[in-house]
Amino acid sequence: MTDRVIIFDTTLRDGEQALKASLTVKEKLQIALALERLGVDVMEVGFPVSSQGDFESVQTIACHIKNARVAALSRAVDKDIDAAYEALKVAEAFRIHTFIASSALHVEAKLKRSFDDVVGMAVAAVKRARNYTDDVEFSCEDAGRTGIDNICRIVEAAINAGATTVNIPDTVGFCLPNEYGNIIAQVRNCVPNIDKAVISVHCHNDLGMATANSLTAVQNGARQIECTINGIGERAGNTSLEEVVMAMKVRQDFMGVDTRINTQEIHRVSQMVSQLCNMPIQPNKAIVGSNAFAHSSGIHQDGMLKNKNTYEIMSPETIGLKKEKLNLTARSGRAAVKGHMTDMGYNEQDYDLDKLYDAFLKLADKKGQVFDYDLEALAFIDMQQGDEDRLVLDKLSAHSTKEYPATAFVQLKLDGEKLSMSSIGGNGPVDAVYNAILNLTGLEIKMSHYNLTAKGEGAEALGQVDIVVEHKGRKFHGVGLATDIVESSALALVHAINAIYRAHKVADIKNHKQH
Repeated sequence: MTDRVIIFDTTLRDGEQALKASLTVKEKLQIALALERLGVDVMEVGFPVSSQGDFESVQTIACHIKNARVAALSRAVDKDIDAAYEALKVAEAFRIHTFIASSALHVEAKLKRSFDDVVGMAVAAVKRARNYTDDVEFSCEDAGRTGIDNICRIVEAAINAGATTVNIPDTVGFCLPNEYGNIIAQVRNCVPNIDKAVISVHCHNDLGMATANSLTAVQNGARQIECTINGIGERAGNTSLEEVVMAMKVRQDFMGVDTRINTQEIHRVSQMVSQLCNMPIQPNKAIVGSNAFAHSSGIHQDGMLKNKNTYEIMSPETIGLKKEKLNLTARSGRAAVKGHMTDMGYNEQDYDLDKLYDAFLKLADKKGQVFDYDLEALAFIDMQQGDEDRLVLDKLSAHSTKEYPATAFVQLKLDGEKLSMSSIGGNGPVDAVYNAILNLTGLEIKMSHYNLTAKGEGAEALGQVDIVVEHKGRKFHGVGLATDIVESSALALVHAINAIYRAHKVADIKNHKQH
């Protein structure tokens, strides 16, 4: 009988910290529900004390999740732990995750304390958290650069105080596999009360070792892996959930462990996180990259035709990746669109079928054939606009030549009123269109990020434009999707401006309540 490894997903906490613009509460809930269907044991969904927005996100997710434990992060500080509890207390099952730095560098330079003080703070934090729940996790930050004697000392003290999970993080991705495995083995063998807690690992990928370190840790006694979808996270990212899960599944003969993850949900969740977080997946990314199951070499293709096991150690179907159907056109009905979404693993609650079908018909009229990846993009990007948009792109034309400056004509609807403007100049048609839109709205906006990604193949592929703009010290994210790059760029800016308008509305409501 195999041991089970607990999968602790931190996409919505550590992963979200790496994003250029924060996710909305609705987007976070969408990802949390997908993680629940994936079968994660624990999902860490925020740092409640850090902001009111994070507190509300954690609280909202805690209300909806029924089949996974919801966790929140806190420093070893009373107010952090109290805030975590207040946000989590509505959950069916929850965990408070408290941490403090343990390496000499962090203790002396950041905390400016003695190690004795740090141990005392860890004990006090765990005890306070235990007043709220029996499920408390303690992490000694930067354990990868902490002496083994100090790791064992603080872990033993945390367990005596009531910690049920002890996390040994390689916070800066410093360790190599054998080195990290040895740390875990020594914790397992030298901490006298270690049998009262689960050993957890949390690895960063600065040297490209996060997956290898996590798997080596499991071989040495760890039974929880902290990870994120697509490996997103601070700097070079975190341990990739899909990589460690599939490694343990494919090499179960060697690892002797298993998880409760429904691997057929992996592809769908990976795509959702990529879309909502505006973080494209590199084509050669293990498990979920577009080339992960591609075979270009003639020798490989010949072997695959004779026996797919010659060059394929797992099937695409294992992660929920199915061959695309090529029969969606403008003549396809709602049932066909819904059927394709169902085949990809989406429930009807994940998207608005009426809006998706309308968007599908418009796209099908433009490009003829619509593929499954088109439907995913329409469902998770176009749907973000919602019914409360004040600004709508009505008409658009742009022209550019080598000899003359770019020109653009833009017509918008602002609160139902048509506004139009022609613009001359700029560094191309997109710049000309942006100048016209900004002149019409009168908003002071600075562009801080622009990214164009092709969704699909060929000349008729969808172009996804992701932007981040700054307005009055805040950052707003916009996404546009169209077969024309200029149109998708305009839609992205309109999307971002609507987010600004909603922020203005919220501010007005708050001011009204205060007075």
